[in-house]
Amino acid sequence: MLNNSFAAFQCNFINISKSLSKNTMRIKHLMIVKAIVCLGFGLPMLLVPLQLMAVYGLELDLNGVVLARLYGGALLGNTLLTWFTRNDTGSKSLHAAVLYLFVYDGINFLVTLLATLSGIMSIMGWSAVAMYLFFTLGFGYALFSKVNTN
Repeated sequence: MLNNSFAAFQCNFINISKSLSKNTMRIKHLMIVKAIVCLGFGLPMLLVPLQLMAVYGLELDLNGVVLARLYGGALLGNTLLTWFTRNDTGSKSLHAAVLYLFVYDGINFLVTLLATLSGIMSIMGWSAVAMYLFFTLGFGYALFSKVNTN
């Protein structure tokens, strides 16, 4: 039973990887945009987290500054991941990166949506909600689409 489940998962993984290779141009552009956005938020999050978070109506204490800087480091890691996988053509590594980004952006979409709806974040929170939704849909499409875009 377990072997059959693993074989089905492996077969699905291969099909999704083939789909990714068919959508290479779209993924390349999505990865470039994601890299630019992550760099654009990652550096300020590392260097001036208090000022950046104030734009979103968030006040940070010293603990919050440390966590914001850790998040800035994660964003810079995402910058490198997306930049260096942008030219990949359907490998298992690309599939893993796209799956990771789909889950990452999906979780952050939910977190920012709830924070904005509850009033924790200012009206600027909607820009973060929209950004995470855009990337969640883009990476989700790349993962689950079977459409040949060439």
